[in-house]
Formats: sequence, structure tokens, C-alpha cells
Amino acid sequence: MLTAQQWIETLELEPHVEGGYFRRTFQADHRPPVRTRQGERLLLTSIHYLLTEESPVGYWHLDQSDILHFHHSGAPLTYHLIHPDGRAESVVLGPDPYRGQVLTLAVPGGVWKATCLGGGDHALISEAVAPGFDYADMTLGRPDELAARFPRHAALIRRYCRPDSPPRSD
Repeated sequence: MLTAQQWIETLELEPHVEGGYFRRTFQADHRPPVRTRQGERLLLTSIHYLLTEESPVGYWHLDQSDILHFHHSGAPLTYHLIHPDGRAESVVLGPDPYRGQVLTLAVPGGVWKATCLGGGDHALISEAVAPGFDYADMTLGRPDELAARFPRHAALIRRYCRPDSPPRSD
């Protein structure tokens, strides 16, 4: 099994603003774009995404697009999800269905998401995003704002927000 550093080098991964490492692997620029409320987007994009011991958290963020997550290698990942109605759930994406892990996880657009590595050196996944990912469609979680919106989940929210998340100034 490859180490986290070997995956980073082999797949030419770069640091991601959410935490971890990534590289875009596909974009459907050969297809007509899709119209969204935020503007035109690619029909589909995909990435490799890696969490490591040194960068074990994918911080709270909200995507407008639907995302399919596929586990490839390494330890399981726990996904913490907060739905628009305030319902929270945790799902483990990993290689062992006998331990309640799922191989594929679908997260609809509009659901807040944070991810953490469940031990081990790394977890490598792929994500397919439809309509395609655009940074304009992603919101990073701000601890005070999310905790005020979802007070029942304040401890979980604060645990997985970027440590340098400044309060909104507008």
C-alpha cells in the first residue's frame, strides 16, 4: 500500500482550502454547460482527494452541487453532515461494509459537510461533482455563524471548522 506522501507525489496533489490534498482529474468541457442560479457550470467534474495524518480534516463547507464520494485506499473517513432542516448524521466511507462502512456516499448540494480521517496514514477518495465544481459555489463554514444556525450541533461544528476562519465582516 502506498503512503500518503507517495500518493501526493504520484497523483500530483496540491493542498486544498478545505484541508487535505486534491487534483482535478476530469471536467466535461466537451459537453454543453449547465445553467444554474450561480451561472453556467460544467456538466461534471471529478477530483482525487486525500486526507493525511498531518491534514486529517476536511473542514465544514457547503457545496451547491451534488457530490458522489468513492473510497479507494487507506483508512475510513467519517463524514459529518448537517442538512438544511438541521438534521445531523454521520456516515463512514471506507472499504469494509461488514463494519457499516459505505464504499460510495452521495451528498446532495445544500448539505453542510465535514470529514475526518479515522486513523491511519491516509484515506484516498475520488469525488464526482454535478453540476461541475466551481469555487463560487462553495462556502467555508464560519464557527459562530454555523453554531448560531444549528445550535444543537455547536460542539461538532466548532470541532471541524478551520482554525483560521475569521468572522464575516459584511
